[in-house]
Amino acid sequence: MPRKEQGWVTFQTSEDERKILEEFCEQSQRTKTEILRELVRSLNQHTWAPISPPIHEEKQENIYTQKPEIESSIQKKSLKVSSRNILKGVVKRVVYGAVNSEVTLEIIHKVELTSIITRASAEELELSEGKEAYAVIKSNDIVIARE
Repeated sequence: MPRKEQGWVTFQTSEDERKILEEFCEQSQRTKTEILRELVRSLNQHTWAPISPPIHEEKQENIYTQKPEIESSIQKKSLKVSSRNILKGVVKRVVYGAVNSEVTLEIIHKVELTSIITRASAEELELSEGKEAYAVIKSNDIVIARE
């Protein structure tokens, strides 16, 4: 079966563009496929305006190394997360129980993580199918977060 029919997307890039992508992958410790899938998924979440080149290269580099900010429900302030294992995904399903809820995130196509969190936390995060959330992994625990 040809690559086109298997869902492959190929395109030509300049040497500079390849270097940018490779550096980003190295800094974020993710594969090119993961980065490009996330980019494609984010396309329908943006309103389109002309794209201007970055003013300062240093500022652009900071974008690559930033951790997602997570809002605290108590203080209502943005917090930075110390965990290095933060995976952005889309909520695939939430099963609410009397006390706990089971939350499944799809990180990339057919790769899912499931976490058990309190029902109150799931409700406070307003988790529902299709919303973006983060799996914050520390040791054996997976914590669910949203922007």
